[in-house]
Amino acid sequence: MSFSNLSQLREELNKTSGVEILNKFFDDGSFCETDALLKTESDFAEAVTGYGTVMGVPVYAFAQNCDVASGAMSKLQSKKIARLYDLAKATGAPVVGFFDSCGGRLEEKNDLLAAYGEILGRASSISGVVPQLAVVLGTCLGTSALIASSADFIVMTKDAELSINVTGEDSSAQCNAQCGIANIVCEDKDEAIKSAQDLITYFPSNNLDVAPTDDALNPVDNAECTVCSIADAQSLCFINEDYSDSVTTAFGRVNGETVAFVSTSGDIIDCKAAQKIAKIVSFADAFSIPVVTVVDAKGFKSLKSAAKVTSVYAEATTAKIAIIKGEAVGSVYIALAGEASGADVRYAVEGAVISPINPKALAFIMDSEAMKVKVEDQDKVANEFAQRELNAVNAAVNGYIDDVVADTQLRAKVVSALDMLSSKRVETLPKKHSTI
Repeated sequence: MSFSNLSQLREELNKTSGVEILNKFFDDGSFCETDALLKTESDFAEAVTGYGTVMGVPVYAFAQNCDVASGAMSKLQSKKIARLYDLAKATGAPVVGFFDSCGGRLEEKNDLLAAYGEILGRASSISGVVPQLAVVLGTCLGTSALIASSADFIVMTKDAELSINVTGEDSSAQCNAQCGIANIVCEDKDEAIKSAQDLITYFPSNNLDVAPTDDALNPVDNAECTVCSIADAQSLCFINEDYSDSVTTAFGRVNGETVAFVSTSGDIIDCKAAQKIAKIVSFADAFSIPVVTVVDAKGFKSLKSAAKVTSVYAEATTAKIAIIKGEAVGSVYIALAGEASGADVRYAVEGAVISPINPKALAFIMDSEAMKVKVEDQDKVANEFAQRELNAVNAAVNGYIDDVVADTQLRAKVVSALDMLSSKRVETLPKKHSTI
């Protein structure tokens, strides 16, 4: 393929799907393509790379051209994407990848393996340094799926495919969401692009920067859930909604500042819930995003889930605020709100119960005479014992929480605490990483 002049070449390049996607993703007129004219003797590169701004935030992005060799990975494509990662690393800006590819150019053989490795190595090297998003708009199978999964968060359209195996595995967006791999599932391409734009606005550009603020504050909704009553109205972006109902995780804003929310639902925290919690807390810590945890759980389902949650909270040095609402029993209190969690501020809502073991079991041990009632009355007696002996006021008197507040006071308390903790700095022991 040859072109008689530059304008003809650019005209053909601008017709590709990758250019269309990136023009939609970036702010109007801000997209600047990198390696724009790079091509083989026979074809254009199977991906478009470049930079621009998203809501004013500088971002690097690439989009696979599904209309050029079906977006197949190649030496040429990896060269363009690898250079994009190098630029992101040098300038400290997020990377967003739009995936839609049939796989790789198998005729390149070992060169293809090297191409995949080149991108994976760079993605790993900047993990925790700059935020990375993967947006799967079509087919993403094999090693391409491994590259997409190395991102911090994955957005998929409902008809997209994502799997490490080319055949024999459910690669649907629904399955990936239920397995905790896809963090957000969207109806179509436009919604997925909008979701990626929204996510970028919650994150700092890199681990030494601060998250952008939203000056257009909205009044708080008349919300039923605690998280909604704390966050600015319409500011919540829920993560992994289809993965474990026993915990809710989300990014939101409080007084315009980005916050990561974790809220347990009064149930047992199982392994899926623990993984969901660990995901957002670990990311938030890497980029110094404050974590607000609403605690209401009866315990952990397994030792593995308890160890995972305890470790991620103990290791996190970002600002941490714990709010006990309902029950905080045993290891749940220790992991999410106690000394081991490293919580900077701990509040309890009026009526909350803090107990070393199941409150009913403790009532049988500590007040056995009162529990000698009919079976149908035991729950009532146990609840009375819990409200009398295990209430939040007693915990505050003994120094295990900082204050007992009404639901209507929570937002003001959290706003004040976040302002106070905005300059938090913690020195840690020199080490490569934890091994838990």
